[in-house]
Amino acid sequence: MKPAFPSGFLWGAATAAYQVEGAAAEDGRSPSIWDVFCHTPGNTLCGDTGDTACDHYHRFPEDVELMRTLGLGAYRFSVSWSRVMPSGTEPINSAGLGFYDKLVDCLCEAGIEPFVTLYHWDLPNALQASSGGWLHADLPRRFADYANVVFDRLGDRVRFWLTINEPWCIVDGGYFTAQHAPGIEDPALGYVAGHNLMRGHAYAVAAYRASRHGTGAISFALNSNFAYPVSDSAAGQAAADRAVEGFAGWFGDPAYRGEYPSVMRARLGNLLPEFSEEDRELLRGSMDYLAVNYYTSDFVRHAVGAGPMEYERIPQPDRLHTETGWAVVPDGLRDLLLWLTKRYPELPVYITENGAAFADTATDDGEVDDQARIAYLRAHLDAASRARAGGVDLRGYFAWSLLDNLEWSHGFSKRFGLIRCDFETLERTIKASGHWYADVIRNARSQNHGIEAGTEQPVRGGVSG
Repeated sequence: MKPAFPSGFLWGAATAAYQVEGAAAEDGRSPSIWDVFCHTPGNTLCGDTGDTACDHYHRFPEDVELMRTLGLGAYRFSVSWSRVMPSGTEPINSAGLGFYDKLVDCLCEAGIEPFVTLYHWDLPNALQASSGGWLHADLPRRFADYANVVFDRLGDRVRFWLTINEPWCIVDGGYFTAQHAPGIEDPALGYVAGHNLMRGHAYAVAAYRASRHGTGAISFALNSNFAYPVSDSAAGQAAADRAVEGFAGWFGDPAYRGEYPSVMRARLGNLLPEFSEEDRELLRGSMDYLAVNYYTSDFVRHAVGAGPMEYERIPQPDRLHTETGWAVVPDGLRDLLLWLTKRYPELPVYITENGAAFADTATDDGEVDDQARIAYLRAHLDAASRARAGGVDLRGYFAWSLLDNLEWSHGFSKRFGLIRCDFETLERTIKASGHWYADVIRNARSQNHGIEAGTEQPVRGGVSG
């Protein structure tokens, strides 16, 4: 029987700096916008902050050993801009950059591929306070300067890069609803921030490709739901199409074609800023691969006047939901991957986040028999396998997350980890889902005659003009 996943398939898990590192005021690190947001009363559940989090900053050798125990072929982590360049610009903080140097060395020694995200939401607060952060037209160039510092230091060992994690979430949480940092509730400004995030991606990609280590693969992490119509009408299907184009296409189209989707331009008008010709050229073809973060899907109907895109989400109470209130829709992963591959052909695909928060219950010795999470992961890996069978060039899968961590404004109340972290003692315990995932990886490699994941060199995808 042909293996569901090929040899060289990257099996990994993911985290983000502010969610796991801790050491928030150590070795020269400055506050990020998330430090400020979490320390503002009322912004996070129980006032939880990332001051200590999982203490990955001090415990990374232990965590890498746990990765080895799980058999991971790759670890996706993010770099804290505030740790590397505390003011957001020069000078470089050697101690902060040195942490990531040691982490990458430790991963390489363990045979684990480092998969590095440059920006996972934690902008240095100095840049927010001085210039308005991503609302300032010059911030994309500052981001590229920071990216160049990291490329120069880590690029001899890192083959896979992501510039920005989930620009949609940054805009939605940070500017549409104010549920995330920087906590601004102004949709018009959100579109400006989203525009500059994509410009920052483009400038960082150009910097990487011009750098001395720029021979790997670079992209950004695109999160999206798929959308299904709740009726068979033409209007219902059109509404579902708009929902996906306005979610995945909002940021995918600029990075592939250099422009926003035509349906968004037609309906949003001047709310969407215009890219300069220089920016269009830098954006076009700026994904070497598709990095997809998927958790759930939507069921929608056409709704006149419901925002410029004129659709509304319809609750699905009969479906299983995770602790974050998201419906479990594994087929949405398959359908989203097929949609993305059709819209952005010739690009390899990596699922860079997929996972679920459930109400884990630990025994007295910390063991967690999280069968609901196993069922979620199994169903989504099956959907990913069916997407491959349908023609998606899927090359890797990263479970979110390696560890239970600070789940942003939810604080420590939502646990996504394959590994339990006791937030009082910081003791780590591999959950049943972690052992199950290790078996999946081991069996996949066995079917491929023991060929280790991560042996293939990254290949840049093509792009149509």
